[in-house]
Amino acid sequence: MVSARQRRSNPTPPSTPSSEEEGALTSANYPRHVAIIMDGNGRWAKKRGLPRALGHKQGGEAVRKTVQAAENLGLECLTLYAFSSENWKREEGEISDLMNLMRRFIEANLKDMIERRVRLKIIGDYNAFAPDIVTKLEDALERTKDGERTLAVALNYGAQQEIARAARLAAEEGSIDPESIEKHLYTVDLPPLDLLIRTSGEVRLSNFLLWQAAYAEMLFTDVLWPDFDEKHLREACETFATRERRFGGR
Repeated sequence: MVSARQRRSNPTPPSTPSSEEEGALTSANYPRHVAIIMDGNGRWAKKRGLPRALGHKQGGEAVRKTVQAAENLGLECLTLYAFSSENWKREEGEISDLMNLMRRFIEANLKDMIERRVRLKIIGDYNAFAPDIVTKLEDALERTKDGERTLAVALNYGAQQEIARAARLAAEEGSIDPESIEKHLYTVDLPPLDLLIRTSGEVRLSNFLLWQAAYAEMLFTDVLWPDFDEKHLREACETFATRERRFGGR
């Protein structure tokens, strides 16, 4: 893992939990809310001489594994960057593959999310998708609304657009300040963002959670998203636990 904001040189991460300790994390130094920019599906497929669609399919499997891992690690909220407002610029065939993957993911995992009491939350303007996808999403939102942990999925999301929207709504109510803007963000009901991870070796935020990441720790890994699993998420949480968070203070 390569950190963009490493605050200690060569920190020694906590030892890996024993089999008896596998499960909810108890240290107050672990994150409550982790967000991930899931990058590298296309490169994963290219390295193997496979179509990009198979890379996205494998990326969907990594989502399933990571949601389970977040539960095993005791995270309150996991936010995933699934489809940005800029992704509409991609080729029509790839967009179609992503839409079909979204449909299949909801159909295949909704029952399990309900049983595991995972609340689905969408950030972004998902109404831009096909009517059947909107219906599936709204059904999933309703049926998981009483969940105890949150899976937030960014769909047709852009942070600059989110901030502009929040500022506009704040202005309609009166004053514009950080507090009034924050209460109109999509994430207003989520825990503060603690850790933001990006896979595939890219070191940029790509218009994701710009406001929320103001004091989040950031961690960048060369692992391609389809290869990301519980081991990588646990390592990221352990690295987070070594960080000294000052929030602008000394």
